Amino acid sequence: MSTTLPVADAAQVRRYARTLVRRHPRALGAALGLHALAAAAGLVAPRLLGDLVEAISRGTSRMTVDRIALLIAGFVVVQAVLTRFAHLASARLGERVLAQLREEFVDRVLALPLATVERAGTGDLLTRTSRDVSALSRTVRLAVPETLVAIVTAGFIIGALLLVGPLLALPCLIAVPVLWAGTRWYLRRAPAGYLRENAAYSDITDGISETVEGSRTTEALRQQARRRARTNADIRRSYAAERYTLFLRTVFFPVAEIGYVVPVVATLVIGGWFHLKGWVSLGQVTAATLYVQQLVDPVDRLLSWLDEVQVGGASMARLLGVAEPDERSRAAGAAGGADAAGAALGVGGAGGAVAALGVGGAGGAGAALGAARPVGADDPDGDRRLVARDVRYAYRTGRDVLHGVTLIPEPGEKLAVVGPSGAGKSTLGRLLAGVHAPQGGSVTVAGRRLDTLPLAELRSHVALVTQEHHVFIGTLRENVAMVKPSATDADVRAALAAVAALDWAEALPDGLDTMVGSGGHPLSPAQAQQLALARLVLADPHTLVLDEATSLIDPRAARELERSLAAVLRGRTVIAIAHRLFSAHDADRVAVVEDGRITELGSHDELVAAGGSYAALWHSWHGTP
Repeated sequence: MSTTLPVADAAQVRRYARTLVRRHPRALGAALGLHALAAAAGLVAPRLLGDLVEAISRGTSRMTVDRIALLIAGFVVVQAVLTRFAHLASARLGERVLAQLREEFVDRVLALPLATVERAGTGDLLTRTSRDVSALSRTVRLAVPETLVAIVTAGFIIGALLLVGPLLALPCLIAVPVLWAGTRWYLRRAPAGYLRENAAYSDITDGISETVEGSRTTEALRQQARRRARTNADIRRSYAAERYTLFLRTVFFPVAEIGYVVPVVATLVIGGWFHLKGWVSLGQVTAATLYVQQLVDPVDRLLSWLDEVQVGGASMARLLGVAEPDERSRAAGAAGGADAAGAALGVGGAGGAVAALGVGGAGGAGAALGAARPVGADDPDGDRRLVARDVRYAYRTGRDVLHGVTLIPEPGEKLAVVGPSGAGKSTLGRLLAGVHAPQGGSVTVAGRRLDTLPLAELRSHVALVTQEHHVFIGTLRENVAMVKPSATDADVRAALAAVAALDWAEALPDGLDTMVGSGGHPLSPAQAQQLALARLVLADPHTLVLDEATSLIDPRAARELERSLAAVLRGRTVIAIAHRLFSAHDADRVAVVEDGRITELGSHDELVAAGGSYAALWHSWHGTP
């Protein structure tokens, strides 16, 4: 089972809820004011009915009865109108708050460290973005306004009951211990129960997602039974979690129903006794009984929506918890967002990394490990220099993948990182791109640690280019400009032209305004790769880390993509994680990684002549002695 993302605690949820309330004081005040007026209008009818009963018992004229009946009808109409506008105001406020919650959640998701997402798995994040957002939507739009309305209405009814006669309010106290004990019992168990229920849904989503994505592997290894067992186990946990919360409701709701009925009966019986004693009038008993009957509705709504508020509170805790890894990662290890190093750029694999690296030149500019000019005032390239010093990293405590690696690429240099599988090449690349932060040592650019840079600034310095690319739903222009919202139309066209994509982009049905992505105009794999590279041109980082960037090359468009990638790499520092040695041949320098350490550093010719590990790899790959 994957490690799930954190969950915010109750104090954080309450603090955030207060923040939301403070953002909309006028709208909240208007909604509550309208509900209060509607509640006040609803209180008139019971009092008038009490007066009507009293008038009839005294033999008052028919005209008085008709007048009271008309007044009751008038206040019922007023209450209906006020209630309509009150619910409208609540709905508008709820939608506004919900929109802000969604926008902030998207910001948190995009700020998640990639390492955190990989550890947690996609199932937990998918459940939070779907089921939890949906549950919170219902809470914000319905449960919270209804709860506030119920509290206001109940307060007014209790006040009116006290005005009718304090003695007649006493029977209501019978329900207090019943409702208090039942509610306390429920609230002590419900939050944890709903959190377990939501976490169980995450496990189901994660397991099914893994099964679908790895279906071919599952079939090839004949692991169908094992995957079914995993799914069945997840479903059993989910069933147990849902059964527990259902148990809570089946206990709490009947107790609440008893708490509703007892005060009405008690008011009628005890009020009748008070009337026989001459302590209250018949009209007071009538009005008080009607008020207590009226009190059932807001209390019932309050307790019913309380269950929904618990669901929404659990969902909000999970949504707010998404922000927690970002805070901790700045101190402990994961700088940069899930899109910080290229995922947001949608950079895909493109052919020609080899050709682009083939600029020759500064081979051997520092055969000594980590040799480079110091970063300082006398270093004109200091603001573009990426420096890794004594970096260490472990996916599991006590089992380091990198052991004190120092690597200082020269600005504008083409540096290839090679080594056997599992040596730590990709991990080093992710540290250099700011996807992971070192757990020892430092990775800096312009003398500043990558794990302290704001995400926008980090992306302007370094990006990771992988084989993955994505076309987002929107116009072609929006797909390119998403990395730089301030980009002009000319900037977008220049970026497309730089990767030889402007001609086909302008030939689309609506040019740059053509809708692409799911359901939009289809793009070929080569076009999608060029679009991703255009984003990279617009983002303009001075350093690129290429990790398997050529593994998904489209052979039919290889030559065109070679030119596109060459345009992106031109003038930038390029660190290529070379899983195939031909990428290293034309690099300025080659760093050999073995067992989490850099064992050799120099040009291709120097390392072949040295006869070390690189030479053995090269001869083995070429089939030469």
